[in-house]
Amino acid sequence: MKKRVLFMGTPSYATEILKELLNSAYEVVGIFTQEDKPVGRKQTLTPPHIKQYCLENSLDIPILQPKKLKDNLVAYITIKELEPDFIVVAAYGQILPKEILNIAPCINLHASILPNYRGASPIQEGLLNNDEYLGVTSMFMEEGLDCGDILGFSYLKNEENMLVSEAFEKLSLLAAKLTITTLDNFEKIKPIKQDNSSASFCKKIKKEDGLVDFSNAKKLFLKYKAYSFWPTIFLNSELKLKDIELLEEYSTNIAGEILQIDRDFIVIGCEKGSLKIKTLQAPSKKEINSVEYIRGQRLEVGDILA
Repeated sequence: MKKRVLFMGTPSYATEILKELLNSAYEVVGIFTQEDKPVGRKQTLTPPHIKQYCLENSLDIPILQPKKLKDNLVAYITIKELEPDFIVVAAYGQILPKEILNIAPCINLHASILPNYRGASPIQEGLLNNDEYLGVTSMFMEEGLDCGDILGFSYLKNEENMLVSEAFEKLSLLAAKLTITTLDNFEKIKPIKQDNSSASFCKKIKKEDGLVDFSNAKKLFLKYKAYSFWPTIFLNSELKLKDIELLEEYSTNIAGEILQIDRDFIVIGCEKGSLKIKTLQAPSKKEINSVEYIRGQRLEVGDILA
């Protein structure tokens, strides 16, 4: 008889894990995800990625979107009646209350090598800190934040030009495989306690986190790696910097000085280091080639990009 899995998740990272579960020996008996949210200028009500996937593929699985799980008797009874053998959670967006944790073993697929980066933005934090490796951990869920015993982990090398979207994609595939490995070997695994003394935490990202300046080329480039999908990186003028390469991190320059204009890119100096920028986007405008932008602004080598 197939083991029954209740799955909780919201973004594309979770969708990849769901796909793996659907193709496995386990039966997905229900999906919990966040509420539909207004998106864009027109504030169009949009379902989470995982719900969109289920609708597009006509999956016959109950989808539930409670505003909150805490003190929610309906959610508790619904989960109880689904009789899951496991509750698998991946980037769901809510902490599970004790009464739900007690229904079945709750396993979280967290996108870091714990105890590093407990919290909401572990992949971005790993990129910001230029970690040599990024990873995912399967762990028991407890009432605290990402502090449960470790069941398994998987990792990959943080490549120099790997942006956050690529990191998400690769880590979601690792997490999907790790989910099945953890469930298949659940009875044999000896959980490992986390070292709370060496734990680090990461916050929910806000739009203002994308603000950058030309003081340090390496730091700016790492922000680009972490925030290129959202909130993107931008100057005080709200000019967005896109399609960036770190040229070097040791030269001394005037911050924001245009050092070179090539056929399809410009080189910008930072107080420390320099960057190649191929694309810029002014507020409320379409993104354009950086050379086209500075020509429109009548900027030349030696002028300041601000």
